[in-house]
Amino acid sequence: MPKGPRGEKRPADVIGNAIKVARLAVGDETEELGPDDGKDPNAKALGAKGGAARAKSLTEARRKEIAKKAATKRWKK
Repeated sequence: MPKGPRGEKRPADVIGNAIKVARLAVGDETEELGPDDGKDPNAKALGAKGGAARAKSLTEARRKEIAKKAATKRWKK
């Protein structure tokens, strides 16, 4: 059975899938959520806050240094 972008079950045939999408768009059906990633939503929010604080505290030179290092690792193959 085909899966949606978040792992939802979708009908295999084209017509059934079109009907499912139309019902979702109109609001007749609610889409079942995919599998939980197992992470605490509060921890995710705190992690995003910490990342923003770190980015704010870095100097421009340090950010460039980190970016260059990441680019060389990414393209080194």
